[in-house]
Parts: sequence; structure tokens; C-alpha cells
Amino acid sequence: MKVVLFCGGMGTRMREYSQTIPKSLVHVGQRPIIWHLMRNFAHFGYTDFILCLGYKGEMIREYFLKYNPMLSGDCRLEKGVARLHADGTDVCDWNIDFVDTGLHTNIGGRLVAVRHLLKDEPVFLANYSDQLSDLDIHQYVAKAQEIGKVASFVSVRPPGSFHSVNAEANGTVNYVGPWADNKLWINGGYMLLRQAIFDYMEPGDELVEAPFQRLIQQQQLYSYRYEGFWKAMDTYKDKLSFDEDYDRGRRPWEYWNKT
Repeated sequence: MKVVLFCGGMGTRMREYSQTIPKSLVHVGQRPIIWHLMRNFAHFGYTDFILCLGYKGEMIREYFLKYNPMLSGDCRLEKGVARLHADGTDVCDWNIDFVDTGLHTNIGGRLVAVRHLLKDEPVFLANYSDQLSDLDIHQYVAKAQEIGKVASFVSVRPPGSFHSVNAEANGTVNYVGPWADNKLWINGGYMLLRQAIFDYMEPGDELVEAPFQRLIQQQQLYSYRYEGFWKAMDTYKDKLSFDEDYDRGRRPWEYWNKT
């Protein structure tokens, strides 16, 4: 099963980094966030990736084409030969298609641009490439396959310090509190799509807008609710939060390091 990764956006809310590198190359610890995401998929056996490139896509190509695990992983030089301290799946075991899908193309357009690489895939995974989770991908895929809808996505409780507000039509407030306490769920970016998704798309469509509305009308959209760890890198503040978690050893998405 192939994994489509949308990594062509301009990351306008990450200007501290995105003026020089694409958001998917912003580091969490010693490696880019997209590496952590792909490593997580690979842990569950999904090692065939399609990268939908756009803004500064050449930098993403260069990172993987010149990838050297010795530069970011713990290693030892033994009589002139470099050896990693830890064994395990790494980029050398992955298959990656790099596809230029346009600078200003939306997510739907990027998916259509790689459709030719999915023609033999009755079902495939897709992801926004800017979030990490300790989601058990095997369990999610199994459940979504069992439900059998055209499209499925993981919904999560939004983290953060913002407060949600409920108010009557006249403005009288009846609730103010954390987002998570208001039974609010958002799209967590992990999607399982069938080939039929393309039948619900029209030129120019953004994936989760018009196509998902058409799926809803046909009862062909499924949401897998997940209350475990999930965090997106949307702003510079999110980057700092990831750095703090990483430095303190709070890395629940690293299934490959769990016993």
C-alpha cells in the first residue's frame, strides 16, 4: 500500500523557517519532521512513498538523494568504517517517488497529479506531512478497511491553549473553556483513500472541501476517532513545543524505539 505525502505547501505560518526551507524539512530533534513521519509509516511496513513536491521541492529531493544516516544518528568510526549504533529500517529500505505537483496547487490537485502512480493501488494512504502521532497505523487501516468507505480519516482532539466559546444568538455566553472540553474534533491528516475518491473530485477541488461533501451525501466518508498523542507543526510555537518534547525524551511517535 503506497503512502502519498503532501509536502509542497509554502508553510506561510512558519516564516521563521519556510523562507529558507520547506516546512516538511523543519527539524524535530536531529531530523526533519517528514523523516519522523515516514519512519513511523515504515515501522508498520508502509515503505512505498509518493512525495507531492512544490515549494522548494528540490531541497526535499536533495535531502533524500544525499541522505547519510551517519550525520544524524549515533555512530562509531571503526578503522575508517562508519557504523551506526542502532540497527533498523532507514531510508535505504524505502521506495520514494518525487513528483513536482506545482507551486500553488492545492491538496486535491496534488493528489490528481500523482494519480498515474496509484493506478494499481485499490487503496492507499495519504498524509499532510506536518504532524506526528502515536497512532497504531495497523489498527487504523484494519478498521477503515472493515468499514469500507471510499475515504477515511483520523479525527483528533485539538491541542493548544486556545479557548472555545459557545454563545446564544443574542450573544449570551454559555460556555468558555479549553478546546478539548468542548467535544471538538479535527482532521488529523491520516487518510485512507480508495480509487473511487477520484470519481468524487472535479478540477480545482480542494480535497477536504467539495469532494468530502459529496462523500458525505453518499455516506462514503468515515472518521476514525483517536484520543492518543497527536501534534502538528503549524507555527513556530509548535516547533518549539516539538523541540522541548524531543529534548526531554517525550517521543511517543517513535514506535521503532519501543520494546
